[in-house]
Amino acid sequence: MLKIGLTGGIGSGKSEVSRRLSARGAVVVDADKIAREVVEPGTPGLARVVATFGAGVLRPDGSLDREKLGGIVFNDPERLAALNAIVHPLVGERVAQLQSEAPDDAVLVYDVPLLVENKLAPMYDVVIVVDAPDEVRLRRLAEHRGMAEGDAKARIAAQATREERLAAADVVIVNDGSLDDLEARVAEVWELLLRRAARG
Repeated sequence: MLKIGLTGGIGSGKSEVSRRLSARGAVVVDADKIAREVVEPGTPGLARVVATFGAGVLRPDGSLDREKLGGIVFNDPERLAALNAIVHPLVGERVAQLQSEAPDDAVLVYDVPLLVENKLAPMYDVVIVVDAPDEVRLRRLAEHRGMAEGDAKARIAAQATREERLAAADVVIVNDGSLDDLEARVAEVWELLLRRAARG
């Protein structure tokens, strides 16, 4: 089993790379997606969030109001730690389950936005960084997510720098061109990963 850590700054195209690796047969473990799943309505995770933060963090339909909860924990380290103490163990359990269900020869891709920030590189056999210049990322955030330039710049500034990410990379996927260019590069990287997995 080959463990890949996949990361990239906001607007770099990491999710697109993740989708393309999945389409080729990689088992993708998306920590953000799992973090949403473990607090869906009816889960023990959501019940614990409500017990800790109150019913005011729920929408009328009973789902978690992420924006409201974010507003509570964003500038309060203690409240954030309380939230993480609920969510992180549940995510860890689900990741372990997915890992145990994957075949022995699987290429496991962990989609980890804050891999560099949280110094997680040593956990993986290969770290892949999806990279694009800041001006390209700003344009994508404006075009695809409708994000105001100031907000986009703040989000980029809050993450690791390009230099920090590239320093942690074993493989870099440059994503500053067309989707065809990206497809060609992902195909190259996939071949490289298969060769590495075959070596054990």
